[in-house]
Amino acid sequence: MEPGADRGSGGPSAAEIAQELAALRLEHDTVRSQYMRIAADFDNFRKRQSRDQEDLRLQITCSTLSEILPVVDNFDRARQQLDPKSEEAQALHRSYQVLYEQLVKVFKQLGVAPMRVEGEVFDPMLHEAVLREPSERYPEDVIVEELQRGYQLDGRVLRHALVKVSMGPGPTTDPAEPNGGQNSSAGDEATL
Repeated sequence: MEPGADRGSGGPSAAEIAQELAALRLEHDTVRSQYMRIAADFDNFRKRQSRDQEDLRLQITCSTLSEILPVVDNFDRARQQLDPKSEEAQALHRSYQVLYEQLVKVFKQLGVAPMRVEGEVFDPMLHEAVLREPSERYPEDVIVEELQRGYQLDGRVLRHALVKVSMGPGPTTDPAEPNGGQNSSAGDEATL
């Protein structure tokens, strides 16, 4: 008790205690609400950081793998070009094969998959058309030939496949007709 206070009063009244209790509860609710908001903000920050870190890791992986893809292409070309006849050439060919298989195995472990595109419908999100040609075998907008293999990493395009796309069957010409199937204006007038 404070000096000079009336000792006979018995302390604060019930109304004062109730008022102080209400003020403390309000303060408690305010502090608790602030704590919950800060905890939620921190949780969102942590999730955003984790997502950003994963995106950065994926971008770095894609960038690195994209730089290595020309090496894979060169190994594949060398593998197709070699026709080992002598024992020494066969040993070199086996060495290339082992290296190529290791490279392909590492790519598979990282989730890199080559696109198989011939006979598929052209999709500009996956393919880059560099040529178009008439085709009796394929309908329009179907890939006729893969010119450079495309690759994906977990469904994300690392490199678009360079392809030749069908224009469908070309114009039909009847060799029996003069001018390759095109009527001349004089012939049109004669049939009228």
